[in-house]
Amino acid sequence: MGNIKYSVTVPVYNESESLHDLVSRIESAMQSLGQAWELILVDDGSTDGSFALIKELQTKHPALRGLKFSCNNGQTAAMAAGIKAARGEIIITLDADLQNDPADIPLLLEKIGEGYDAAVGWRVKRNDNMIRRISSKVANRIRNLISDENIQDTGCSLKAFKAALIQKIELFEGMHRFLPTLIKMNGGRVAEVKVSHHPRQKGISKYNVWNRILRSFLDLLAIRWMKWRKLRYEIDEQL
Repeated sequence: MGNIKYSVTVPVYNESESLHDLVSRIESAMQSLGQAWELILVDDGSTDGSFALIKELQTKHPALRGLKFSCNNGQTAAMAAGIKAARGEIIITLDADLQNDPADIPLLLEKIGEGYDAAVGWRVKRNDNMIRRISSKVANRIRNLISDENIQDTGCSLKAFKAALIQKIELFEGMHRFLPTLIKMNGGRVAEVKVSHHPRQKGISKYNVWNRILRSFLDLLAIRWMKWRKLRYEIDEQL
């Protein structure tokens, strides 16, 4: 394929109903850019035949690559595996449920072209039920307060990164929510981009407000500690 400019990586967990549309819409968005690209679908231990469908789709879409976990390891692990496997200069992440719109990818890439190291989506108009909208808004405020951040939408998976920076960052469980902060901690510049958000049309949501509260809070404390204990120094002279 030659030098790959863009890598799109997507965690997949029991999303077989969405995969045909997902791949077609990503392909449409990426082909419009006129650069070599690849799509990496990371099957996070699906039980609905998602990986068999990925294999089938690969025969029709040459840019598609597939990775399969032996069991369910979670969104951060799937995202980290896709980032590590990516061969492009710029890495784009998004969810498989098509609530993120692949057509918005060029908006993120514009910011990368302006010199930012990462561009993160901001879902200004959320198409979720009231519980998810309220919990997301509260969670964003708490995360920003405790982590001393100002990111409008930490939960949006539609993001773009310069590979040279994001591939150097070691991710731990739950850290996918804090990628903009981790980029900044490693000297990168982050831009926020308003993107669209669509209601889920197929499949079943894996989101559960209550089973994430404690883990998310512990992850947040970890980020707070990392920022607090980060080494900061300037070399005054060097011989």
